[in-house]
Amino acid sequence: MKRREFIAATAALLVSRRRSRAQGARRQLGFLAIGDGSGRALNQAERVFVDTLRSLGWVEGKNLVIEYRFSQPPDRLPASVADLVALNPDVLVAPGPQAAMALKSATATIPIVFVGVADPVQLGLVQGLSRPGGNITGLSTMVPDDFLAKRLEILRELVPGASKIALLVNPDNPMQRHYLAEEIPGLTRRLGILGIVLLIVEATTAEELDAAFASAAVQHVDAIIDFGDPLTYVQAPRIIALAAKYHLPAMYLFRHYANGGLSVYGADAGDLMRRAGGYVDKILKGTKPSELPVERPTKFELVINMKTAKALGLTVPTSLLIRADEVIE
Repeated sequence: MKRREFIAATAALLVSRRRSRAQGARRQLGFLAIGDGSGRALNQAERVFVDTLRSLGWVEGKNLVIEYRFSQPPDRLPASVADLVALNPDVLVAPGPQAAMALKSATATIPIVFVGVADPVQLGLVQGLSRPGGNITGLSTMVPDDFLAKRLEILRELVPGASKIALLVNPDNPMQRHYLAEEIPGLTRRLGILGIVLLIVEATTAEELDAAFASAAVQHVDAIIDFGDPLTYVQAPRIIALAAKYHLPAMYLFRHYANGGLSVYGADAGDLMRRAGGYVDKILKGTKPSELPVERPTKFELVINMKTAKALGLTVPTSLLIRADEVIE
């Protein structure tokens, strides 16, 4: 064989082998999302996750298979978890604390990446942020400062003199149960000295949201804060409509609420999902979850909807407008 033909044949063989490996190395990802249990498509932030994987070379239908399960605890969650674990995927992804805890309880061997868990150490998901240990790591929403107090401060700038504020919580959310038991009582006492009263309204299903807002209205609250939960994320349009119905100024945690919602202050959910895609990429390439430290949010968003403020008869102070990342006219 001539030298030129030999080089061409060798190159063709190497390309063929690479293609064969790529085609044969189709990896599997299990994605467990907690929502309203009705079955749904990916939300905006979750689509960022899939787009990130694609940009890193992981394409559904080519070298990646993603098994999605959308569940509402407690009814459908156990079955969804069992389905995913039985598939023995290469990685499991858990947006939110309910999904993360359910998957961690079900497997100690399949790598898990969680996203949007406020305090994974407190929940027992990881041993520590820098050394998570075990088969799980991910992206936290934990911040060093008292985040709820900061949200209250911004809301009271929007609604001067607000003295009775409702917190919309989901008691099925383990992180929120922790805050209700451990953090809220102390904050309530501190605020009480300043004449500010915090009231708790609860919803574990979409239908219970109506009763929660009705309860807030009956108690004559001045404003409401959505604590932030996969259920309320999915039900954002319903929550925004209820806030308008009861003429309640509201603060939300995620950017997509700004489409009609008065104000948003929280971590950039899209950025968290993008970084989660990077973690999955590393794990698929051989990195162990225990070698990936849990990371905190680095991007926060303050968004003010001026149209909603006007409908509520509120005058947004210039000092708040200057600090806002986006002002929706």
